[in-house]
Amino acid sequence: MDHKNVRLMAFKITSICVLVFLNLIGIANISGVIDIAFAAPTIRDSNLQVQTIATGLNSPTSMAFIGPNDILVLEKNTGMVKRIKDGTVLPRPLLDVNVATENERGLLGIDVVKIRSSLYHVFLYYTKARSSDGGTPIANQLVRYLLVNHPALGPAQGLMVAPRLLLDLPVTPGPNHNGGKVVIGPDRNVYTVLGDLRRQTQAQNFEDEGSPDGTSGILRVTQRGNTVGNGILGSSDPLNKYFAYGIRNSFGIDFDPITGRLWDTENGPGSNDEINLVEPGFNSGWADIMGMAPEEFDFDDLVDFGSRGSYSDPEFVWTRPVAPTAIEFLTSSKLGTQYRNDMFVADFNEGRIYRFDLNPQRTGLALSGALEDKIADPDSETQSVIFGEGFGGITDLKVGLGDGHLYVLSIRNGELYKILPNTASTALPLPLPLNIPTADDDDNDENIVSNNDR
Repeated sequence: MDHKNVRLMAFKITSICVLVFLNLIGIANISGVIDIAFAAPTIRDSNLQVQTIATGLNSPTSMAFIGPNDILVLEKNTGMVKRIKDGTVLPRPLLDVNVATENERGLLGIDVVKIRSSLYHVFLYYTKARSSDGGTPIANQLVRYLLVNHPALGPAQGLMVAPRLLLDLPVTPGPNHNGGKVVIGPDRNVYTVLGDLRRQTQAQNFEDEGSPDGTSGILRVTQRGNTVGNGILGSSDPLNKYFAYGIRNSFGIDFDPITGRLWDTENGPGSNDEINLVEPGFNSGWADIMGMAPEEFDFDDLVDFGSRGSYSDPEFVWTRPVAPTAIEFLTSSKLGTQYRNDMFVADFNEGRIYRFDLNPQRTGLALSGALEDKIADPDSETQSVIFGEGFGGITDLKVGLGDGHLYVLSIRNGELYKILPNTASTALPLPLPLNIPTADDDDNDENIVSNNDR
């Protein structure tokens, strides 16, 4: 027998097994994706290169920097907060929480706020399990921890302590559409997103169903977990936590550094994946609309909470599902001045990174040619906006602190990559002033929850 054919057959079988596993854990809508090439990551700009920073990560979902070359990475199914320092995955996690792991449940989102030297607030979103990893889900929770950072504090060179519950959110029926991304906004408030969990409430535009329960929303609270002002859509809880609603399933939110406006990515039910500009009170349209609203659609059928909510069409749509995930504005010119403050969006199905210029008002994307209608149909129309590919299922993008390069997290490959100029030094950069948000003036811990660290 031809040994080359044996190796090729084994590779194909392995590829199919991986695809089936990823479909079972439900990271994204990957039905119809047959060809997994596992090609090495590449960037279309020949002036840029990709470096592998870390390997062997177990289903990584999100990351946050606490310093130059000092990165916290979440593992979906282990419930561990891993620390990658100077390119090395430290031997022990900073934290290990019990997480439910079925499909899209798990340890999902993180952002960090610096309090003072060596002290940080770490905001985590995870699906809490009753007893152990893979156990019965209790809730999707947004929890704030205190990170004490010091090289003498054990193998992880730090401790995460004093958990404080900020949001206690639904988890059933699910098990998909748990969302989980966490971002500190320019207003210093905490934003997170939860999908529909297959529920039917007014937040999913079912006018005659129950009041919003936290699902299908981008939620906003202070760093203490309090409501911001009187709420945008109403004063009752949890409606007063909603920044936006009508969201089916999102894996990415980020703020434009120029305007302070929020953007998101959303996954459709089998078509019509989206990029949206999210104004306060934004109604994304689910479960009545996904993609562009039909011309004959009656917008009076949407729930608007006494005209406080407002629908708008997406700024970009893929008719063929790519499962968009992370969205990140490149607040750096280190990859080239032409990329500074551009929008970068990753996907799961193709392992691609897309790059978008914004219009002069930064209220939409600067699209031309076949994409002028804001719709990629067929997929070949996206060629002009593909920045990189071959990264496997991407779950996060972040601009590196200190170096300003673009970091890419792949759940499929279990690896962390960095995109940097070909001429950049491979040596570790000298520390630069950090751009980590500062904490609110609060140290009141009356809502501290019991520590479920191991």
